[in-house]
Amino acid sequence: MRYWLFKSEPDAYSVDDLAEDGTAGWDGVRNYQARNLLRDEIQPGDLVLFYHSNAKPPGVVGVAEVVRGGHPDPTQFDPASPGYDPKSRPEAPRWYQVEIAFRARLPQMVTLQQIKEDPELREMMVARRGVRLSVQPVERAHFERVLRLGGLSPEALGGGTGR
Repeated sequence: MRYWLFKSEPDAYSVDDLAEDGTAGWDGVRNYQARNLLRDEIQPGDLVLFYHSNAKPPGVVGVAEVVRGGHPDPTQFDPASPGYDPKSRPEAPRWYQVEIAFRARLPQMVTLQQIKEDPELREMMVARRGVRLSVQPVERAHFERVLRLGGLSPEALGGGTGR
């Protein structure tokens, strides 16, 4: 099992939206580095910190689980979608998504400021200057620390975070 942080603007798609929907395709990612992670690295069973970006304050608000690995993002083929890519073709897709399922809301948001100020979390990718990637790997220790800061024990996710 691996751990990730996925960023979403709450006015576009929030943790509440995911809780209501139950599952969702993580679509619309148009960065090649993030695309490669979605296509090649992120697997079913991996856990995700759901991060509200472009919010005041930004921070981790929930947890999701990957339930379907990388597959072509259908929005790239839909001219009515903001994710439409006229250069992408079904036989040679450019963009990929994974499907995630809601697991939990954090009782308290863990803000970006808290992450930056916590000696145990300073090395998280999201805390680094200039890193804007919307899909990021997270170390297990960082994942568990964020959960605890947010008021959720790793064990509350169904037997812990180790498999």
